[in-house]
Amino acid sequence: MGEADPPVPPVVLASASPRRSEILRMLGLPASVRPTRVEEARLPHETATAYVERLAREKALGGAHGDPEALVLGGDTVVVLDGDILEKPADTGEAESMLLRLSGREHDVRTGMALSMGGRTWSLVCRATVRFRDATAADIRQYAATGEPLDKAGGYGIQGYGSSLVAEVQGDYYAVVGFSVVGLVWLLEQAGYSLAFPGLERLVTHRRAP
Repeated sequence: MGEADPPVPPVVLASASPRRSEILRMLGLPASVRPTRVEEARLPHETATAYVERLAREKALGGAHGDPEALVLGGDTVVVLDGDILEKPADTGEAESMLLRLSGREHDVRTGMALSMGGRTWSLVCRATVRFRDATAADIRQYAATGEPLDKAGGYGIQGYGSSLVAEVQGDYYAVVGFSVVGLVWLLEQAGYSLAFPGLERLVTHRRAP
């Protein structure tokens, strides 16, 4: 008889984002949520890509503190327009200003992801280009009034009411949501794990054969 697979380590999400939790549940990887506080301030001359990757790594490392055997996932997302980084708006007025800038234009979305386990950390950045339709000021005010933009980079959620503003997506849709599925698969592979899809049973993660 072959040896049984080792037990799957606990999966920890170092983020309070409900969207990231939903994506993990969709893949059969329900995770305990352990948000970590990191200073989300861009360093001098730091590119948007380097910025989101650094924040994702810091979040994953913070979540791994005291639990080195867990699979700890961190992520961060920003919108880039005209070289400016648009993060979460502070209030409804700032959300409206962001959305007016995005209206009728293309912008880049960059999501940094990291996985820490056993003292090692792997990370990557996934990207997409999003084009907004020509939205009126009234459209934008109505959307901002829902409150949805306030916890989302760039002031919109593509998986929610904000989808009404999006005309086209090129690249990784889930990077826009905030947690790339393809990126997650790659990170698990670096740690020696892969997703398995055993019929209708709950999805599991298992150690890959050497």
